[in-house]
Amino acid sequence: MKRTALLGLLLAGLLTGCGASVKMAAPTIPTPLLEQIEMTVGVRMPANFEHFVHEESIYGQKEWSIDLGRSNAALFEQLFAYMFSTVIKLGPEDDPQLMALDAVIEPSIDAFEFSTPEQSNTEAFAVWIRYRLKVYDAEGDLTSNWPVAAYGKSQTTTLGGSAALQRAAILAMRDAAALMIMKFDNVTRISALAGGGSAPSAPIVPTQPTDRPEAQATALEGQSDE
Repeated sequence: MKRTALLGLLLAGLLTGCGASVKMAAPTIPTPLLEQIEMTVGVRMPANFEHFVHEESIYGQKEWSIDLGRSNAALFEQLFAYMFSTVIKLGPEDDPQLMALDAVIEPSIDAFEFSTPEQSNTEAFAVWIRYRLKVYDAEGDLTSNWPVAAYGKSQTTTLGGSAALQRAAILAMRDAAALMIMKFDNVTRISALAGGGSAPSAPIVPTQPTDRPEAQATALEGQSDE
């Protein structure tokens, strides 16, 4: 009897401890209606941004591994190509000051969070991502440091577990893209650096975004899960 009970406990432990792995595909965004900024911009992507993996163990549930792969890099490359006339991706050994660039943008991820249906008592997965965009002038001086909060949610009634989580992450990334399309130049004043222009008088460091970015209005607000 004791042996049977012990076996049951071991099986229960194996079931709750089994993991789920989510591998992200590169999302796409529709061509935005915006006036392209005439300038040459370098984009420097740290390795932990270009190959970001979030691992988390949820008590009593399962271990999750969410591999964004190159999805962040692909999205930002597409976005910046829409926004600027010339975009050059910088390698680890490239020196921006030798490349006649007007500005350099360095994106990173400050935080990645998600909730499961069991945690929120809903039928949806939700994802929160906080990006950070640093802008440097031609001399390598920091001119802007902008945190961008994004949110996505996907119903499990439409898609199964891992697919719903992946969809929520894609919607969060598109949410960030929409905000950057609307506000990038207004916040960072990057266009002032075109042609070797003067940087803003002081680095722009906006206040931290809300803890729950769903409160933040973007062009994708209200987008359906389909």
